[in-house]
Amino acid sequence: QVQLVESGGGLVQAGGSLRLSCTTSGRTFSMYVMGWFRQAPGKEREVVAAITWTGRSTYYPDSVKGRFTISRDTAKNTVYLQMNSLKPEDTAVYYCAAGFRVQIDIRNPLKYDYWGQGTQVTVSS
Repeated sequence: QVQLVESGGGLVQAGGSLRLSCTTSGRTFSMYVMGWFRQAPGKEREVVAAITWTGRSTYYPDSVKGRFTISRDTAKNTVYLQMNSLKPEDTAVYYCAAGFRVQIDIRNPLKYDYWGQGTQVTVSS
């Protein structure tokens, strides 16, 4: 019922910036939360940013706080992840996800219902 497509990944040098986009389609009118997650080889998937669709609540882990910003354009049904001051350790596949269950722990990937296909972000030293 919901489709998510990420874009904007690529190869950048350390200290550079990227903006990821996630466009949504389908029955999104009751969507509760959108999140960005990343997964590097050999590591578990981790949240890097999340926002309730109302904008009431956001979350960033310490690893990206101050460098990454999540936002959404409700008119376009799109969420963005602005990534600044990128570091090599930010290299991963980045996924957007949508959750329809209310009052979930938005940090937990297991609580999300739909996922995009992912986009590769590579940060060179």
